[in-house]
Order: sequence, then structure tokens, then C-alpha cells
Amino acid sequence: MTPNKLIIDTDPGCDDILALLLALASSPEDLEVLLISVTYGNVDVQNCLRNVVSMFNVIEKEMQWRRSQGLPEGFGMLKKRKPVVAAGAEGPLDGRVLMADYYHGPDGLGDVHKTHPHHTSPVETWSHLFEAPPQPTLLSSTATTASHAKLNTNPTLFTPSYRPSHEEILSILDSNPPDTITLIAIGPLTNLATAAAADPTVFTKAKEVIIMGGTISSPGNITPVAEFNCIADPIAAARLYALTSPNPESTMPPAPSQTGGLPPYPAKEKLGSRRLNTTLFPLDITTPHTVTRAQISTKTWPLIEKNSPLAEWVAAFMSATFTKSESLYLSGDGLGGGVSFMCLHDIVCIWYALSSPSHSAAWQVKKDEDVRVETRGQWTRGMCVVDRREMRMLEGDGVEGEEVSGDSGGWLRRGRGNRVARCVGTPGAERLAGVMLDTIFG
Repeated sequence: MTPNKLIIDTDPGCDDILALLLALASSPEDLEVLLISVTYGNVDVQNCLRNVVSMFNVIEKEMQWRRSQGLPEGFGMLKKRKPVVAAGAEGPLDGRVLMADYYHGPDGLGDVHKTHPHHTSPVETWSHLFEAPPQPTLLSSTATTASHAKLNTNPTLFTPSYRPSHEEILSILDSNPPDTITLIAIGPLTNLATAAAADPTVFTKAKEVIIMGGTISSPGNITPVAEFNCIADPIAAARLYALTSPNPESTMPPAPSQTGGLPPYPAKEKLGSRRLNTTLFPLDITTPHTVTRAQISTKTWPLIEKNSPLAEWVAAFMSATFTKSESLYLSGDGLGGGVSFMCLHDIVCIWYALSSPSHSAAWQVKKDEDVRVETRGQWTRGMCVVDRREMRMLEGDGVEGEEVSGDSGGWLRRGRGNRVARCVGTPGAERLAGVMLDTIFG
């Protein structure tokens, strides 16, 4: 079976790291991770990048430890191909930065770099890997050039890139046939929106764009109506969803001057017939999938006693996450301290990709839903809006400027609106934690 080739766009806090570990520990016959595209989100992009580099450092130590114990090394995908790692956006398109460091800690991993510094890659050992080499000049010395070449020795398990994420995304899509590359977005959508704006024709070559974000009927996790990834850059989300529309102009957010300078998409006639195949995983479907403190402890402590680096690292940042959850959420009796679990929002998307290309019947997906994103509301910014009215649909786009009674915004026109697929059923919320832990730790 041909593996599902992935680009993962991520803002690594805790659940993102678990999602990455699940993908990288999976069989190379199932998944092939071509690019890890790093964005801001849970914390700033440099901390997110440090978390990815440190993850690879821990994986390398873990593989060495497993060899010393006579255990299978795991992470066979990394032996077959080293993924590229690239850094991208530092903030949203409209500049209104929102982060989740209150939950994930200032480093995105519950201060694990302070509590377990021996697993952290010091910044001076890797930051230069993501910097462009100096341009040769008449004044540049041979020593300077040689010094930079020596510093740029590639790491063992990944290939660093000094190009921005959106350029790497487009390069991979452009160099592969249509419908062969799956994008998984588990952070704010700024990198993907930037890539789509730069070359929408190449971007829509993607086989599928799997997005963890938004909420339809469930409460939000940042405001009563907004999920973090969506509210962190609602303009990026609105622009990306617009590429699913038969007429992208009908759902584009306001004026380019308010969207970080990104241009509008070409007219639908110039864009051609191909549209973005997008599958949304909102809070409605991801929230029931959880992992508990007890499950993490049961899996990691026997390994920690045998000095597993990966078990020690994961247990450390997950313990901080559970403690934060207990302080934020109420128990069933209305008191604090009752929530010792973490929702596996991002991990659900990797689980779905693992089922590709056939996606078993256990996955239920609602097709062609007109999901739009509110970009300017005082209280509703980042809200996913759907039409709950039971009204007859009208054919075509309608005449420019024409308004149908009761249909401001063209919700009832078949030629307008977005066409987003939405996951509404999985193989079972109770199964995911076990699948994840068994895959990562063996």
C-alpha cells in the first residue's frame, strides 16, 4: 500500500507534540511525513520550533536507549525519510496575536525545558540551521564561509530549511502529482493561507486538507463560540475555506488591506474548476477523545523506571498539562480539581490520516457543508457559522448585488458559499488514547 504523504502544519504545545509523535512512530507503510511546518499559536514560533527540535533530540535518545535494551527502535519512518522542518508565520494576518501560553506554559510544554533541561536542545546548537547562508561579498572571508558551512551540518533525524514554511509547502505540492499530498493543519491557518494566496492553483493540487479547528454546535474553548485555532487567525481560516467554494469571492473576508497584504484569489473563471478538498475536525468531534493522567502514568512509569528518555519527557509535560486542567475546569459537583484528562484534538486528525486512503466506514464525514468564519464580530470573532434554516436552495450565483428576501449573504444560492467536509463520527472516542500510546511507546 502506498503511504499517505503528509505535510503537518503545527504550533507545538502538548497535544501537537503527541500528534507528531503518533505520526512519526507510525509504520512507514501507512504514513510518510515530508514536512513539519511550524507556526505560532500555543506559544511564539521560536518556542514552537524549539519544541520540534527538542522532540527529535528525545526521539534520537529513545532509539539509542531501545537498542541498548534489545528493543525494536521504532520510528521506522525516520529511517526511510528525514522530514523537512521549516518555520513560518510569527503572527496572524491582521496582527491581533492570541496565544495559549496560559494553558501550555510559556514554552508550550509546561516548562519542561526548565524542569528537564537535559532533553532540551540548546538554542545555539540549532537556531543557525534555519538561517539562510550569508551572501558572498568581496569582504566576506574564507573563514566566515567555512564557519557557516561547518555549523550547517544537518541533524540526524530531520532536514532544517531556511525557507519559510509556505514556500516549502508550495514546493512539495508543485513537485508532486495532484492528489498525492495530504496537508494536516493543527494550528492557526496562517501558513496555509499564505501558501494558498501565493499560488492557489498549486495549493489546490493537495489531495486533502485536514483541519483541526472551529466548533459548530459545541461551546468554544476560547470564547463561548470560538475555538483557539480558528480565532487565532479567523481571516486565514475564512480565506482557506473560501477555496472550497464554487465562487471563492462569495465568502472571502473583507478587503486585502485588512488581511496582511494577501491578494484576493483570481476570478473563478481564471481559477479553473479545481477546488480545495477540505475536511474539518471541529471541537464537536474532537473533544470526546481524551487521555487521562492514569493512562499516561500506567504507560510511562514502567518505562521511566528503565530510563526511557521519551517516557520521561512525555510524562513531564503531560503532568504539567493535567495540573493546569485541574486548576481551570470544574468537576461534576461544580468544584475544581475534577478534570485529570486532556482532549486529543490534534491527535484525531493524525488518526484519520492513518486510515487513508480508504477511510474505513467507521469514519463518518458530512460532505459539502457551507461553513463560514466570522472575522470581525466583537463577541463572535472566530465563530464558525452555518445556516440552520430549512429553506429551499436556489440555483446559480444570482445577479451581482441581487438580494433574495431572507438571504443576505447568498446562503441559499448553490453557486455561492463554501463546500467543507466535516467529520461527524470516528471509530470510537474510547479507542484513541490506547492507539496513540501503544504506537508511540510500543
